[in-house]
Amino acid sequence: MTILTKTEILKEIKKGRVKIEPMSQDQIGPASVDLCLGNEFRVFKKWKTAPISENVDYKKFTELVNVDKYKILGPDEFVLGITKEKITLPDNICGWLTGRSRFARLGLSIHITASFIQPGISNRQVLEIKNVSKIPLILYPGTRICQIILISASGKGKYQGAFAKQDSL
Repeated sequence: MTILTKTEILKEIKKGRVKIEPMSQDQIGPASVDLCLGNEFRVFKKWKTAPISENVDYKKFTELVNVDKYKILGPDEFVLGITKEKITLPDNICGWLTGRSRFARLGLSIHITASFIQPGISNRQVLEIKNVSKIPLILYPGTRICQIILISASGKGKYQGAFAKQDSL
């Protein structure tokens, strides 16, 4: 496993193999790319139970909310968000989404478990956002809320699952 540094990320972008749209060059750090929070959220409805099975549809248990200015995330609240950027990776590069430490220090978790990005994807990334603090947190669309770490894969693969072309929540 090899993590791509800024120089290698820029080379892959220049070749057109990695696409992050929209993106400004100042989003690229020493070995990651900052991603911005979009303005769509899925808020959970009141349910007593939800089945954990292969055919479960999260949309049945959530309501889509678009915000213009901000979304208040209460203590212990969980919502789904989505990145503003669309990520396109070749078949030999995968990624890892992680939160930013400045927000983690306030109790904001960006991914519960599904932070791995398969090679060959071309989509916006859903974020599993949880406030683990005791105070409400205010989420502003456009904030650089997380980062993607790009990893060179040994061999080739292409994700073709249910979320291969997700562009919205």
